[in-house]
Amino acid sequence: QLQLVESGGGLVQPGGSLRLSCAASGFTLDYTAIGWFRRAPGKERDFVAAIHWRGTGTHYGDSVKGRFTISRDNAENTVYLQMDSLRPEDTAVYFCAAGRILTSSHAPYDYWGQGTQVTVSS
Repeated sequence: QLQLVESGGGLVQPGGSLRLSCAASGFTLDYTAIGWFRRAPGKERDFVAAIHWRGTGTHYGDSVKGRFTISRDNAENTVYLQMDSLRPEDTAVYFCAAGRILTSSHAPYDYWGQGTQVTVSS
């Protein structure tokens, strides 16, 4: 069974950076994409970024374009989310998920991690 574990969250000042990791185990070819989503207090789950597990293709949410970068290390079965120029509105629990297609919709993602808290505050 596919399992995803997020790590790297924490407290950071506005303008700072964090690097989140999503470690996967039990991955199969049925799951072609890893997506990052976030849920801020009182808000719905939002799409952040996604990347193909193998091959090319990335997608970013409008609010993070130019600030966040998604990448992967297949040898370590890990997907990363480098977050730069962080803003207070980036404060949320960040989740990674494995999906059958690369999409901003959460519906095709079948497996989800437990999330890691990111707090951007001075």
